Amino acid sequence: MTENLTKETFLKKVFNFEENKTWKFEGERPAIIDFYADWCGPCKMLAPVLEQLSDEYEGKINIYKIDTEAEQELSAAFGIRSIPSMLFCPAEGEPQMANGALPKADLERIIGEVLKVEIPS
Repeated sequence: MTENLTKETFLKKVFNFEENKTWKFEGERPAIIDFYADWCGPCKMLAPVLEQLSDEYEGKINIYKIDTEAEQELSAAFGIRSIPSMLFCPAEGEPQMANGALPKADLERIIGEVLKVEIPS
């Protein structure tokens, strides 16, 4: 199940950008952060795909959602200019950003390549 993040929960579960200038992932497992808005058509199309991935990869990755309207400071911190935008956070290494409503196959490929998590059988 995807989880909505506020700035407060983001600082604890993903990255405390107020304390750290360089990237330091705070999560227990790799994560995808979906920056979205309720009025965004492509975001609405992406939502069920992310829910499906959340179920399929349960216990392997976390999928979070950030409402760009409610959490404008987070959006600004990551330079979000178009939505949907997704931040892929591996357990080790630098995060990568992807823009647009990507198809499930592309998301699975990125989960494998960037997050280093294999597709569940």
